[in-house]
Amino acid sequence: MLGSLLKQVISGMERVPEDIWQALQEQKKAFSGRKPQLGDIVKMLQLITCSQPTFMVIDALDECTAVQRFRLFDSLKEVLEKSPNARIFVTGRPHIRAEIERCLAGRVISVSVGPPKDDIIRFLRVRLREDETPDAMNEALEADILEKIPGSIPEMCVSTIPRNQPYPTD
Repeated sequence: MLGSLLKQVISGMERVPEDIWQALQEQKKAFSGRKPQLGDIVKMLQLITCSQPTFMVIDALDECTAVQRFRLFDSLKEVLEKSPNARIFVTGRPHIRAEIERCLAGRVISVSVGPPKDDIIRFLRVRLREDETPDAMNEALEADILEKIPGSIPEMCVSTIPRNQPYPTD
């Protein structure tokens, strides 16, 4: 995941810093084209993010295994320690919120977000009207759908990892 993040950060740069370029070339030569190791990726991210504002987004973190998340959090802490200009935005299901806050203690702001129930009902009504087999639907089934589905939509946990910067409270 961090390798992909590094690739995206580098691809967004007008000019890749010489030390990063050389490190990538050395990796290719030393390991016959093998991808950089995690420690090397962390160092390259530190080099890039310490010199310019960088915003990284990690979506669906809950889809990683617990072991992968732990290694990712460890690596992100390393990047943040050397990179005051780095900001990280993470999304995932609510069950990982406590894990994010525990692993990145004092560095994270988390909120839960989800669609309002009225929006879900409005969306379902539109979709039900578009049904190509209207005879399959009766009032009881429609009422059951409009009652049960909106209550089953989970919220998402959104976390941002600021680096010693106060955020507005409003």
